Amino acid sequence: MELFITIFLVFLYFMFVFFIYKLLWRTQSCYIVAYECYKASDDMKLDTETCGNLVLRNKNLGVGEYKFLLQSMVNAGIGEETYGPRNVIAGREESPNLSNALSEIDDIVFGTLDKLFAKTGVLPLEIDVLVVTISMISSVPSIPARVINRYKMREDVKVFNLSGMGCSASVIAVDLVNHLFQTYKNQFAIVVSSESLSPNWYVGKERSMMLPNILFRIGGCSLLLTNKRELKHRAILKLNHLVRTHVRSIDEAYGSCTRIEDDQGNCGFFLTKNLPKAAAKAVSMNLRVLAPKMLPLRELIRYSMVTYWRNKSKTSSPESGLNLKSGIDYFCIHPGGRAVIDAMGRSLGLNEYDLEPARMALHRFGNTSAVGLWYVLSYMEAKKG
Repeated sequence: MELFITIFLVFLYFMFVFFIYKLLWRTQSCYIVAYECYKASDDMKLDTETCGNLVLRNKNLGVGEYKFLLQSMVNAGIGEETYGPRNVIAGREESPNLSNALSEIDDIVFGTLDKLFAKTGVLPLEIDVLVVTISMISSVPSIPARVINRYKMREDVKVFNLSGMGCSASVIAVDLVNHLFQTYKNQFAIVVSSESLSPNWYVGKERSMMLPNILFRIGGCSLLLTNKRELKHRAILKLNHLVRTHVRSIDEAYGSCTRIEDDQGNCGFFLTKNLPKAAAKAVSMNLRVLAPKMLPLRELIRYSMVTYWRNKSKTSSPESGLNLKSGIDYFCIHPGGRAVIDAMGRSLGLNEYDLEPARMALHRFGNTSAVGLWYVLSYMEAKKG
C-alpha cells in the first residue's frame, strides 16, 4: 500500500511539473485576424489591346520579338481585367520617376491599410510590429516610415523593412512575425506586401527580360496578425506550421532571377530556365519537413512501404508518390504563370479543382508577386467557403 501511494505521489509531482512547464513555456499562437487585398481603379486596367499597344510602342523590338511577346501574352493565362502602372499605360514607361513610384505605392499601402483598420476596428496606435515587403523601391524616408507617419503609430513599434525577397516576401514576413510572437506576448502585427512596377518596366529587347512585362501586374495586401488568445475566435486562420527553405547557396538558384541591365542599359528582371528547377527543389525540401506534420500516419506508412518496394524492384507507378490530399483539403498555389501552376499541379498530384483558385487569381489579377497567395486565398474564401 505504501509503495502504491509513493508511486501515485511521484506521478502527481511529475504531472504538476509538466503543467507548470506548459503554462510558462507554451508556444505563442499566430492568428491572422483579417487581410485586405488591393483592387486598382479602372483607369489602370491593362487588357490585351493595351498590352499590344505597349509592345508596338517599343521601337527596340524586331519582328521576332513582336511575335514572341504576342505568343507569350496568349499563353500566359492572364485575363482582361488586370492592372498596370499608370505611367506605363500613359506611355511614359521610358521615363519613370520617383514620384510615379511613390504614388503607386502610397495608393496600394494606404488604401489597403485604411480598409483593414476600418474592417477590424483595431487602431494604428495598437500596432506593436510593422513589417513591409516592397522589393524594388528605395526611398528616404523609407516606406515603413511613411506608414508610421501617416497613421501616427507609437514610438516603440518594432519595424522591419524587407527587400529583394521576390515572390516569397509575404510568407517570409509572416514567418518573421511568428518568430517575434514567441518572444513578445499580446501583440498586434501588420504585414504590408506589394511590388513597385512603375520604375521597373523593361523597355529593351532581351526576350528573357520581356516575360516579366507579360506576367507581372499591380497588386498588394495588408494583413493583421496577433498572438492574443482572447482574439482567436475572431481570427480567420491560425498558423500551425511554417517552413522556410533557402536554396540560394546553390549557384543555379542564386542566378535564376536577377535584376540587371541589358547591353543598351535598360534595366529589368532576367529569368533563367533554372527558375522552375530551383522552385521545385525548394518545394521538395519543404515537404520533407511538412509532410510528417500534415499527413495521417497511414499515408506515411503506405508511402514508406511503396518507396521501399519501388527501390527494391527498381520500378515506379503513379501511386508511388505521396497523396497530399489525405491530409490537406485546400492548396494555395502561387499564381506565377500558367506554366508554374501546371508544373505544381503535376508535381503535387493535383486536379483542376485544386488548381482553380490559382488559375482564377492569375486570370483576374496576373502575377502580383509576393501577394499572389492572398488573392488565391481570397478566391477560395469567396467560392469554396
